Amino acid sequence: MEGVDHLAPERNKAQFDVDEMKIVWAGSRDVFEVSDRMARLVASDPAFRKDNRTMLGRKELFKNTLRKATYAWKRIIELRLNEQEAKQLRSYVDEPAFTDLHWGMFVPAIQGQGTDEQQQKWLPLAHKMQIIGCYAQTELGHGSNVQGLETTATFDPKTDEFVIHSPTLTSSKWWPGGLGKMSTHAVVYARLITNGQDHGVHGFIVQLRSLDDHLPLPGITVGDIGMKFGNGAYNTMDNGVLRFDHVRIPRNQMLMRSVLLLYLFLTPLLVSQVTREGKYVQSNVPRQLVYGTMVYVRQTIVADASTALSRAVCIATRYSAVRRQFGSHNGSPETQVIDYKTQQARLFPLLASAYAFRFVGEWLKWLYTDVTRRLQANDFSTLPEAHACTAGLKSLTTSATADGIEECRKLCGGHGYLCSSGLPELFAVYVPACTYEGDNIVLLLQVARHLMKTVSQLGSGKKPVGTTAYMGRVEHLMQCCCDVQKAEDWLRPNVVLEAFEARAARMSVACAKNLSQFTNQEQGFQELAADLVEAAVAHCQLIVVSKFLEKLQQDIPGKGVKQQLEVLCGVYSLFLLHKYQGDFLSTGCITPTQASLANEQLRSLYSQVRPNAIALVDAFNYTDHYLGSVLGRYDGNVYPNLYEEAWKDPLNDSVVPDGYHEYVRPMLKQQLRNARL
Repeated sequence: MEGVDHLAPERNKAQFDVDEMKIVWAGSRDVFEVSDRMARLVASDPAFRKDNRTMLGRKELFKNTLRKATYAWKRIIELRLNEQEAKQLRSYVDEPAFTDLHWGMFVPAIQGQGTDEQQQKWLPLAHKMQIIGCYAQTELGHGSNVQGLETTATFDPKTDEFVIHSPTLTSSKWWPGGLGKMSTHAVVYARLITNGQDHGVHGFIVQLRSLDDHLPLPGITVGDIGMKFGNGAYNTMDNGVLRFDHVRIPRNQMLMRSVLLLYLFLTPLLVSQVTREGKYVQSNVPRQLVYGTMVYVRQTIVADASTALSRAVCIATRYSAVRRQFGSHNGSPETQVIDYKTQQARLFPLLASAYAFRFVGEWLKWLYTDVTRRLQANDFSTLPEAHACTAGLKSLTTSATADGIEECRKLCGGHGYLCSSGLPELFAVYVPACTYEGDNIVLLLQVARHLMKTVSQLGSGKKPVGTTAYMGRVEHLMQCCCDVQKAEDWLRPNVVLEAFEARAARMSVACAKNLSQFTNQEQGFQELAADLVEAAVAHCQLIVVSKFLEKLQQDIPGKGVKQQLEVLCGVYSLFLLHKYQGDFLSTGCITPTQASLANEQLRSLYSQVRPNAIALVDAFNYTDHYLGSVLGRYDGNVYPNLYEEAWKDPLNDSVVPDGYHEYVRPMLKQQLRNARL
């Protein structure tokens, strides 16, 4: 049976050019080629095998990750890979490792906040991996509230040094990846104190361990925070705890660049300088400049959401086509699970969401470039809106992806619960995205604040920009009536868009009206928080729908490719309309009849997705190694491999398990008095 493509009949049903869709998914032919090359390089190298990961104990697991991360670095050097190739290779190794935070947070923090001198000193060391860095911001007592951090950095003018200290238990740094066991250095965020005055949170480069014997330096207590959710999963990462006892660092290790590009996600921090005399000099850079890099970080998180969701959907779709259950008549085969309408109604919206998140992620890349260009020209006009929209999209896509991966596990029935399905580990690795870089509900409340501000300024002649531009037509949107009369009318992009705009506008205006009844705005915000979150979600869903529709206005080559994307766009938007029909009906955007017509059209779209489902997940171009799933194998040869996989478990190393003679045999022989319990 090996070498037979059990999914070939499904692939033959495709009504579009899969190779062209691969290019659309990747974003461009160049990106596709690099990504494909790196995926195959990793998949073909036995040093990167990962099928035994969920069976390893924590120490073995961690050591194995150190080996892989170092081997990946060796290959990057030997093959002289450029930055894009190296990044792709690391992502296909598919194992959270200490190098993630080094490249993803430590290096960019120095690039963004370090002075020229600091960059010249630290970046060459970091780029050659002669030091290993992490990003020590979150504390035991504070995560999202960055302004509440308690670690202190007190300037001592006598010695020209900062004294870094953890004054309380809750000021212990807690969670930074790579900190627990590997990092030699960290960018540490602490409250800057000069002459007894607190100047708020700033960044400092601090050495944590000796470069000779890797032991913590004097005054530093550091370790791992323990096992996390799931088998394997994020337990390959040494998330750490760190405490400082009056640790001294030179003044020139405070990050003092006056151009602000930060990773922080809630309150902007100012980059400032402390002179030799201990005088605090505040940068004259506008506060909003901090939002530039927030946009960058969040667009990568949205792109990662589409990747994680597409992996889960690929596994669930392939397995749904392989698995047969019920419905056999007179010896005919049982029905493929993917043919059940309940399976389609749960699976196909997730497939559509993966594509939707991909395209909104692409648009965010453009937005980041646009924001950066404007900043360089001292134009800050679009920044608050860009910040709010990326905060909202981070929240929306990560929540939907975490829920979607779990739904895919359920769609695979009982076998989805096996680690060999790849889904439990994928979920456990992904789910922290809902809380890191800003808790998802806190982020939606930020979006809601921006929406309330936008509504309050409507009468002032200040035109809403970017993703809130539709608010400029608020009078029309408060009164417009949906003109859908038959199910197919829901395929008209302008009809769908106006329904989503009207719903978002009406929900925001209703919240603003309710807020205005409170004399104390902050109290009103607390009271109405749940409604405000719903308004923010409506706004964010509108952004995703509108960016999918915009994508379809582009020229998309390839036989049938655009038509497939139109179907998926319809599935995504009408699924949301059906799921949130309470919003659309209660705000009067559509009638109950129009809601049922939308559902009718949605059912018809599911039937159009069905013959193309396998080809649509093939377009993700994932190797079997990367998917790491027996259920999601490209060739669909699931059962023999599931059976074979079971025998690899360490529990099957011996026929009679360890402990049988000691505990169970005496019970069976009724000799418990002699047993050593």
